[in-house]
Amino acid sequence: MQRTLLLAKIHGCTLTSANLHYMGSIGIDQALLDAAGILPYEQVQVVNVMNGERLITYAISAPPYSGIVELNGAAARLGVKGDRLIIMTYGQLTQEELSHHSPTVVLVDSQNRPLEVHKYDQMLAEANLTEHARN
Repeated sequence: MQRTLLLAKIHGCTLTSANLHYMGSIGIDQALLDAAGILPYEQVQVVNVMNGERLITYAISAPPYSGIVELNGAAARLGVKGDRLIIMTYGQLTQEELSHHSPTVVLVDSQNRPLEVHKYDQMLAEANLTEHARN
């Protein structure tokens, strides 16, 4: 059996623009993609903290350290410049892979530059799962 778990998250980035006339996707500063371990063309879930909108699309690379986070195509209707976003990737993991898995979380500054990169401690995750199972 495989389970779907969080692989990476860019938390609290700021939408820099929305381009309705581009053919889909979300452009993300390559430095943020690198920090999170997200590949160009990888599927991402985007959550707009300001309006609750969620969408699934794919990441495309924007120039490194440009600060660009741009919704493109139809997704451009789901946010406006200045909105705060959370961008996440997920993966299918086997039971064996679960014991070694640690999601990456990238926190950004006001210019969408990587500020902190965290790896969730698997032991903490297991403790939370055990506590959740008890309740």
